[in-house]
Amino acid sequence: MTSKLLSPMQGTVLVVDVQVGDDVAEGQRVAILESMKMEHEIPASSSGTIIKIHTSIGETVLEGQELFSFDLKEINQTDETAIFEPDLDYIREDLAEVQERHEIGLDHRRPEAVEKRRNRDQRTARENIADLLDGGSYIEYGPLVVAPQRKRRSIDDLIMNTPADGMIAGIGEVNRDHFPEDKAQCVVMSYDYTVLAGTQGGQNHRKKDRLFEIAKRLKLPVIFFTEGGGGRPGDTDGMQVAGLDCLAFGLWAELSALVPLVGINSGYCFAGNAAILGCCDVVIATENSNIGMGGPAMIEGGGLGSYHPSEIGPMDIQRGNGVVDITVKDEKEAVEVAKKYLSYFQGPLANWECEDQRELRHLVPENRLRVYEVRDIIKTMFDKDSILEIRKDFGLGIITSLARIEGRPVGVIASNPAHLGGAIDSDAADKASRFMQLCDAFDLPLISLCDTPGFMVGPEAEKTGLVRHVSRMFVTGRSVSVPTCTIVLRKAYGLGAQAMASGGFKFPLFTVSWPTGEFGGMGLEGAVKLGYRKELEAIEDLEERLDAYQALVDRMYEVGKATSMADHFEIDEVIDPMESRRWIASALKACSPPKPRDGKKRPMIDTW
Repeated sequence: MTSKLLSPMQGTVLVVDVQVGDDVAEGQRVAILESMKMEHEIPASSSGTIIKIHTSIGETVLEGQELFSFDLKEINQTDETAIFEPDLDYIREDLAEVQERHEIGLDHRRPEAVEKRRNRDQRTARENIADLLDGGSYIEYGPLVVAPQRKRRSIDDLIMNTPADGMIAGIGEVNRDHFPEDKAQCVVMSYDYTVLAGTQGGQNHRKKDRLFEIAKRLKLPVIFFTEGGGGRPGDTDGMQVAGLDCLAFGLWAELSALVPLVGINSGYCFAGNAAILGCCDVVIATENSNIGMGGPAMIEGGGLGSYHPSEIGPMDIQRGNGVVDITVKDEKEAVEVAKKYLSYFQGPLANWECEDQRELRHLVPENRLRVYEVRDIIKTMFDKDSILEIRKDFGLGIITSLARIEGRPVGVIASNPAHLGGAIDSDAADKASRFMQLCDAFDLPLISLCDTPGFMVGPEAEKTGLVRHVSRMFVTGRSVSVPTCTIVLRKAYGLGAQAMASGGFKFPLFTVSWPTGEFGGMGLEGAVKLGYRKELEAIEDLEERLDAYQALVDRMYEVGKATSMADHFEIDEVIDPMESRRWIASALKACSPPKPRDGKKRPMIDTW
């Protein structure tokens, strides 16, 4: 019985592997055709003996044209007829070349660069990324890129000394042990200071463009290690003059309020690198950081003098002025804090613990004039180990923290009576206003703990632009749509108290007070001095005048204490302090979960 092998396509015969009389096994290659510049192996359709060949090398055949005739029979497979089975462990030359290129950029192939990092007590960029991400989850974009300097350096030099053009970027998983896979996905990027001082080269700008666009499309958070010296003047491959048409900074800014942006810095961070850092929602910096919009060369070039990099934007400056949100000891701690920060935007935790809530009853002193540590209240009221304070060293009159209540992430804004008695000055108002924007952008409810005598006053305070700054709390507070809850711990006076309650006591989901609460349109002492000045001045005996003054203060305290506010329904309830968690948790459970969004809720998060 005979069979025909027909051409599966139109093409030219390049190879004929068999002769008449040859035995072939089914699947064995018998010819090679070239079609549209591609070579196609033609296998035998059945086992048998070749009885006729209908084509020859160089002939053009049509689809369906007969190529071979077979005398069908069973063929025992031999070495000659065996179908090729590859060695799965064999590394082909082309793959070996690619593997070698990747190896060149890894730390173990760059011992001198690694040693320099060790001498500065710093880790490499790849070590930081490996510590941040869950093992094996990273896919890196553009690792074979080199600096665009081919006009001045050999390609071998660039491959060896400018791996990835100083920018490591890709997608991986963060906190995968605690959150679903889709919530763990994150864009992670790092300038590599061992490559041209972490400067912004032409190719690493394009790499940023690529990853920023992916973060926007997939709505992935971005964690960015920003150490580096800013723009790089030494690139030669391109057609630009100043490079001011680069897209990276605009694309990066567009991500604000769309996805969480986490900036981490260790070491020097100047110019363009600092601009990237400054756009982030949170700035985490190590103690050895120096951050500035211009490095030494730029300062000297502007005729402003010569400075060592360590003199520009050290942490004792950038902490207190609010540039840095969280200061850490080293890169290891920076990564730990970044993971904790990101977790609040990844969702609730199933497992949680809290302190004995009875402790709250004893944290505000019975003496209404005695100061206390409000951080102790925050630590006790919210889940154990869930507190992350933001901008601790700036705007000291208000404390802003991320926390959890029964596993649910929330934002906490708390008066700090240890600073100016809890009065709200310009810096504190700016700090609180920006924190409201951050929480609102990513649907974190806001919990306000109020103990304030009001806005700061006086000629010195007004020199800071107080009127404009403190008013930010009102306009921002009324712009948020997340649930807000206000608990008055002690003092709630005047406009400052209203600002701590989203603009007024009836705007929050609830406004309640602890028994220590006291209320008034202004501070009691000031109200007495202002309202009863003539009466007090009419009392000539100073001791008698002081007694009268104190009696008026005491009477006003009775009128404005928490129970009086509650029985006039100016607040919703006076609660046992230990019930604070229950009130918060119950109120938040009553709220509908945030609706999924395709775009931004807010146009941006103010960088200040």
